[in-house]
Amino acid sequence: MRTRRGTARLRGWGGVGAMGLACALTGTLVLALPAHHGGRTAPADGSGTTVASPARADADDCNDQSPRPSGKDGPTIDAIKNRPVKKLIVGVDQNSYRWGYRDPNKRGGELEGFDIDLARKIAEEIFGDRDAVVFRAIPTNQRIPAIEGGQVDMVVRTMTVNCARLEQVDFSTGYFETGQQVLAPKKSDITGYDGTLKGKRVCSAAGSIALEELKKKSFGADISTTVPNQLDCLVRLQLGEVDAVVTDSALAAGQAAQDPTVELKGEEPFTTEHYGVAMKKGADDLVRRVNKVLDDYREDGGWQKSYDKWLRGGLGEVAGPPEPEYRD
Repeated sequence: MRTRRGTARLRGWGGVGAMGLACALTGTLVLALPAHHGGRTAPADGSGTTVASPARADADDCNDQSPRPSGKDGPTIDAIKNRPVKKLIVGVDQNSYRWGYRDPNKRGGELEGFDIDLARKIAEEIFGDRDAVVFRAIPTNQRIPAIEGGQVDMVVRTMTVNCARLEQVDFSTGYFETGQQVLAPKKSDITGYDGTLKGKRVCSAAGSIALEELKKKSFGADISTTVPNQLDCLVRLQLGEVDAVVTDSALAAGQAAQDPTVELKGEEPFTTEHYGVAMKKGADDLVRRVNKVLDDYREDGGWQKSYDKWLRGGLGEVAGPPEPEYRD
């Protein structure tokens, strides 16, 4: 995985056996929301069999659209603080290993992971209590509807900042850099995001960057299999219903750790993306407050501490989070 200031190769985290299947079949706490629609090179029609990796696609030039940080309250934060239940409501994942998940080996079943740490940090900034947070598990394709419908105050769920999404929600500055990568069985002849996908069945999550990229260029793959939750693709792969998965490299590494029969294909991700905290359009005071949390998180060592705890074992050494970019 490349970062703005360094490069790390993906490795397996070492096992949580069969957790992918168990988590993907867990339906508790998921919000029921209405569907939301929103070298050599391969031939332009995607029908060739060349296996050379394509050029990396840069992230959208929209990472500089977030307002500068501020510690002041405003109408959005006031409304949150004045609710009967004094807690921040955050949309998260409960199935992504090391990001937001429930460890079946631990009693209590509390959510934990890198994104969960960040959500607690934001709650601590607003309420002075890291436990003043309600987690609502939402599928990949319901992240934006959950924000627009007011079911959550924000989403902290490995959500990539891009220009199209910025028309619907506002984002904090980027807190993690990643990119899309192919996951397939070790014995597969698929070598990455290239011509070896021709004729293969590829799974991606509805509403994901992976699906957007596959629609742009599929290399002749069958991309008709989409699922609400990204982890469901791993289950489809385990059941032999698809031949490969395209998803964020950081999430794919976790899935490879959950199932040692699969691996990431290709030397590196074929896109560059930043995860951001998503909030309702126009909630500038809340966005600025989250950006302040992220600034502090970068500077006080909290980001690195969380990274070392949850992700370093699988993603290796990195130089730190992306540098913040602001619109004004």
